[in-house]
Amino acid sequence: MENKILKAYENLDFLNSHDARPIRVLCELVESSVRLEKENISNTLVFFGSARSKPSHEAHNNLEKLIGALPGPKQHTEEQEKQLQKAKSLADLSPYYDAAVSLSQKLSTWSKENFPPDNQFHICSGGGPGMMEAANKGAHQANAKSVALGISLPFEQGINQFATPELAFEFHYFFIRKFYFLYHAKAVVAFPGGFGTMDELFEVLTLIQTKKIGKRIPIYLFGNDFWSKLIDFKQFVKFGVISPEDLELFQVVDEVDEAFKLITADLQRMNSECEQT
Repeated sequence: MENKILKAYENLDFLNSHDARPIRVLCELVESSVRLEKENISNTLVFFGSARSKPSHEAHNNLEKLIGALPGPKQHTEEQEKQLQKAKSLADLSPYYDAAVSLSQKLSTWSKENFPPDNQFHICSGGGPGMMEAANKGAHQANAKSVALGISLPFEQGINQFATPELAFEFHYFFIRKFYFLYHAKAVVAFPGGFGTMDELFEVLTLIQTKKIGKRIPIYLFGNDFWSKLIDFKQFVKFGVISPEDLELFQVVDEVDEAFKLITADLQRMNSECEQT
């Protein structure tokens, strides 16, 4: 009996090989584009932020349970003290999760009420837990579609439950994921986060600063207490490594209503400019 000869596109050993990497990259690029177009996604509002954040009620309940289970403060072991500090930090971070849900819901509702289905603004997140979940959750509460650009990582458990299934992606290549964060982006909101959030934020700032992105993307840093303690952006100017006008690439906001007002004003202005051209 003759062995079946595999066609190249049926040869999984080849498709998963080093030599076929360009094909896999192209698959992620093209398949994502086709799905987004099919779902009429051409305008996104991108939310960045920590995967570790939790809703306020959950974070504070976890803290209270931990305090109740631990011995008195003077009897804490070093490991118990680390657990307590981590729980306190997550409780302090939790209001930002709630704010992300609220802002996402308000923006999604506003978009649905003011724009036709093929020109609405859709929330887009990294698809994971924490602030990413909060972004998709707010859109879900508004009965609006939202995009989840996930990434295969050994320590994250897939796409959060609030993302629109047809718009849930799991990328293997970080650079393709980053491409789609910005390709349809009309605004970026960065909530408190870690290395991943910093990576995403500074890439956006760099692409706009160097004009590698031809469009203007408003950037909002949510939470002055976090951002002012983490980064003194004026020091970049002081040391001469950026220009003073580069500080105008972003705005710092502290309240959901303030962010909503600024973002919608920017989006309405951009939409009017597009209609005039």
